[in-house]
Amino acid sequence: MAKAYDVPADLLITRLSEILKTEDIVTPSWIPFVKTGAHAVKPPQQNDWYYTRCASLLRKIYLHGPIGVQDLRTMYGGTKPVGYGGAHHRDAGGAIIRTAIHNLEKLGYLDKVEGKGRTISHEGMKKVDRVSTELLNELVAKNPNLKKYS
Repeated sequence: MAKAYDVPADLLITRLSEILKTEDIVTPSWIPFVKTGAHAVKPPQQNDWYYTRCASLLRKIYLHGPIGVQDLRTMYGGTKPVGYGGAHHRDAGGAIIRTAIHNLEKLGYLDKVEGKGRTISHEGMKKVDRVSTELLNELVAKNPNLKKYS
């Protein structure tokens, strides 16, 4: 069985976001208007960016968990140009990350560890591993040289 380490991140996140669209995720009413952080100039241009963020958070917590919201804000942050002095790092918005984490917890994909942050649950690990295995099988069908990774 393939793990999240074995497949390209962009393909895994895209496939997970498609799956999360069919599940019971409640998107907040402010999603179309909000920027993702102080570093961003405009809101995201894709209509389904919230599901992509949820899938990305699921993968990131799978790889780095247990991890807290502040660490995730730092990871999803970016740089904002400040005059002639160069760019300074700004953290991402915490409300987006918190609501996405709460939605994933309601689905049973994440667990909370007191004092350490969030970690992936057994159900979430099964889902990510199943999707990773499907993706790797599709990639092996296209390129047989990848068979050694399955």
